Amino acid sequence: MKEKEFDFVIIGAGIIGLTLAKNLKKKYPDAKIAIIEKEIGIGAHTSGRNSGVLHAGFYYTADSLKARFTKNGCLFWREYCERYGLKINKCGKVVVCKNENELETLFELKRRGDRNGVPLEVIEEKELEKFEPNARTYKKALWSPLTATVDPVEILSHLKFNLEKAGIKFFLNTPYQRRIDEKKIGAGEFVFQYEKLINTAGLYADKIAKEFGFSKDYVIIPFKGIYLEYTGSDKPIKRNIYPVPNIKNPFLGVHYTIKVDGKIKIGPTATPAFWRENYKGFDKFNIKELLEIIKWEAILFITNSFGFRNLAFEEIKKYRKSYLINEAIKLVKKIDKRKFTKWGIPGIRAQLLNVKTKELVQDFIVEKDKNSVHILNAVSPAFTAAYPFTKWIVENFIE
Repeated sequence: MKEKEFDFVIIGAGIIGLTLAKNLKKKYPDAKIAIIEKEIGIGAHTSGRNSGVLHAGFYYTADSLKARFTKNGCLFWREYCERYGLKINKCGKVVVCKNENELETLFELKRRGDRNGVPLEVIEEKELEKFEPNARTYKKALWSPLTATVDPVEILSHLKFNLEKAGIKFFLNTPYQRRIDEKKIGAGEFVFQYEKLINTAGLYADKIAKEFGFSKDYVIIPFKGIYLEYTGSDKPIKRNIYPVPNIKNPFLGVHYTIKVDGKIKIGPTATPAFWRENYKGFDKFNIKELLEIIKWEAILFITNSFGFRNLAFEEIKKYRKSYLINEAIKLVKKIDKRKFTKWGIPGIRAQLLNVKTKELVQDFIVEKDKNSVHILNAVSPAFTAAYPFTKWIVENFIE
C-alpha cells in the first residue's frame, strides 16, 4: 500500500469534515491536510440529503453545544451565501399550536430563544396572517425571522472548490479500513500517517471511534427521513411552517419547508431504519448492522424508553402518503393535497443512543486523545452549526 503523510487527516467529506478543514487551514496555514471519503463524491449521505433549513437556534437548552453554535452558524451561512452569490431563501419560519396543551411548550421555546440570543416574537392568532396568511394556529404562534433555506449541495461544492484551491487534498472513493497504530490508518489503497486524525464519519463515526477506544457508551441508531414535494405551479405557502415539537425527543414533527426555489415540501418522517444506509429497498444491505440495530430497537421497543414504542408506531404511519399529508394540512387553512405527488430523496439521521441510559443523545458529542478526535452525534442542526462548531473543535481539541 502507498504511504501518504499529512499533519491532519479528516475522515468524512460531509459538512463537518469540510468546515473543519476550513478552520484548520485558517489556524494552521502551512499544515498538510487530507480529507478521505468512502464515496465517489462529497456529501453523499446526511449533508447532501439535508433539508436545507438554516435553523435560528431556539429549540435547544442554553447549556448545550447546539444552543452555543446554531445562531452564529445561521448568521455565518446567511452571510456566506450572500458574499459568494449562492442561493438562499430568507423566508423565515412560524411555529404554530394545535391546542391549549402546546402553548406552554411554545413559551418554553421563546424562553430558550431569549437565553440563546435568538430574535423571536410571540404573535397572536390574528397577527399570524401578516406573516403567513395560510398558516393555522391556536391562540399564539412564534415568528422566527432568522430561519432560512439554502442548497446544501451547492454550499458543499463551493467549499470543496475553495479548499482544494487552498491546498487541501481530497481522497474520494477511499474508505476507511482499519487503525494500524497511534498515527497510521489504512484507507482505500493507502496508508495515511498523521499527527492528528479527526473522525467526522457521520453514520459510521461510532464504529471508527470504537477502534480508537471511544464511543464506549454510544451506538448510532439510524432514522430515515423522507419529504413529500408539492408539484403544483401555485405557491400557497411562502414561509416555513412548523408545529410545536415534543421537546423530549430530537425530532421536530411534520412541517412545511420552502426550498431555495420557492417549492414546498412536507415531512420529514423519522422512521427507525434497519441498517445505516437503508435508503431504499435492500440497497447497501448489511446483515451485521441489521442484527445490531434490531437488537437495540427491540430493547427500546420493549422498555418504551423515551417513548420509543409510541414514536415507532407514529412514524410507521407516515409511510402512508395520505397520513403524512393529513398531518401537514392540520397546520394550514387550505391546500390542494392532490398536488403532493413526488417523494424526495431519503436521508438517514445518524442518531446516537446512550446504551447505558437507553436515551437518544440530544447534543453534539466530541471525544479525543492526543492523536485523535471523534465527532459523534453531529445531527440536526449540524449543517447550520457546522462552521462555529468546528472552529470550537479546532480551538479546544487540536493542540
